[in-house]
Amino acid sequence: MLGIAAALTVIGVLGARRPHVVRVSVPIADLPPDLEGFRIVQLSDLHIGPTLKRRFVERVVTTANALDPDVVAFTGDVADGFVPDLRDEVAPLGRLAARLGKFYVTGNHEYYWDAAGWGREVERLGLSVLQNSHQMVRRGNGRLLFAGVPDLSVPSDPAAALRGAPASDVRVLLAHQPRSAFAARDAGFDLQLSGHTHGGQYFPFNLLVRLFQPFVAGLHRLEAMWLYVSRGTGYWGPPLRLLAPAEITLIELTAA
Repeated sequence: MLGIAAALTVIGVLGARRPHVVRVSVPIADLPPDLEGFRIVQLSDLHIGPTLKRRFVERVVTTANALDPDVVAFTGDVADGFVPDLRDEVAPLGRLAARLGKFYVTGNHEYYWDAAGWGREVERLGLSVLQNSHQMVRRGNGRLLFAGVPDLSVPSDPAAALRGAPASDVRVLLAHQPRSAFAARDAGFDLQLSGHTHGGQYFPFNLLVRLFQPFVAGLHRLEAMWLYVSRGTGYWGPPLRLLAPAEITLIELTAA
């Protein structure tokens, strides 16, 4: 019994500190040919702080860049601490590379540690902060709208994020919490990218998460909209993951 417990602990620790690449194909109706194979690398829930440091961030950035993304989407919870204490630890995020844009939204943990300060720091590192707002990107004749809303801790409005938006072929929402999906569906988004749940992080806690979160991990269909929930790239609390491995997600758009 002790041997089993020790083995599970080792597996859990390795699963927490070694995020693997998850590849997800998302079919989009009437996707223009120029957007076929559009690549979005999603990072979420890094939680840089007491036990996850600069070296971990460096490995994440190296892996993300190797996936050759068109866009990087960071869906919140960058750190657990104040900017002056963790600036050097998160600095490798400034090396993230994407052809068309790097976008970020706040998670709930930013509001424990000065969300405005983290917004400024993330922008300094080259990511665009989306707060109930949007930006357009183009690839050839294809037009994608990337919108973002802050965590549900503060006013978070997918419909407001679309105000004044020009015509686009695909609408993607970055929202830390999966529960934003119902409002995103009603606002007319094609895809929402979220995190927050950590996929439950470790058994049996992942069973309890399902009592509070309608979507825990993976790809879901909500009427005409897709929702992808990342299990998170880092971890929170105990440095342990069991049956919910850390991930760096590669989303590829394809014609339905």
